[in-house]
Amino acid sequence: MEEYAARFDDLFLNLAQRRGFREYLTGLLAPRDRNKTLTCLAGAEPVLGAGLPSVQRLQYFLSESRWDSEQVNARRLELLRTDPALAPHEAGALVIDDSGDRKDGTATAHVGRQWLGRLGKTDNGVVTVTTVWTDGRVYYPLHAQPYTPAHHFPRGQRDPGFRTKPRCGSCGPRKGGRLCLPGGGGRLRLQRQRRLVSRLA
Repeated sequence: MEEYAARFDDLFLNLAQRRGFREYLTGLLAPRDRNKTLTCLAGAEPVLGAGLPSVQRLQYFLSESRWDSEQVNARRLELLRTDPALAPHEAGALVIDDSGDRKDGTATAHVGRQWLGRLGKTDNGVVTVTTVWTDGRVYYPLHAQPYTPAHHFPRGQRDPGFRTKPRCGSCGPRKGGRLCLPGGGGRLRLQRQRRLVSRLA
């Protein structure tokens, strides 16, 4: 993992950020039950471990430290593109995954009553729209964006700021009306992508 992490070092300002990035990668890749929680990412017990220095350090790296997540994601995609076994090609497809998690209350950003793919039902929760590249053999995420339900906007679905889930999924880099993969390979027209989404819905 060190060899892989070192390829991102120039995107961070100091040694503390580079260490934070490595701790984050370790938490994501380690076989843990709840790697979406901060304490589990840091390898600590839930609740009781929240105040540990390792947890606080990781929290600062993710929420306060200044680094560009878009640059990190672009580097990740660049590394995937240069791997012959993983590089995108014309026979692949872009899939939009709108899985979500249940969330109580109404105070959390992007929360609302909506379809939650992980639960297989409509409930109160938060949905992240992820654009995934696949050719049936391999798959990996390209971009992720939170979906904001219409009731958060003054004019609902007619509000200029509102985006449907397929529209959220098509907000990656574009060229000539196409959603592009890194390096220009494996392009699909957005219209074709919407058809794919409608078939999967």
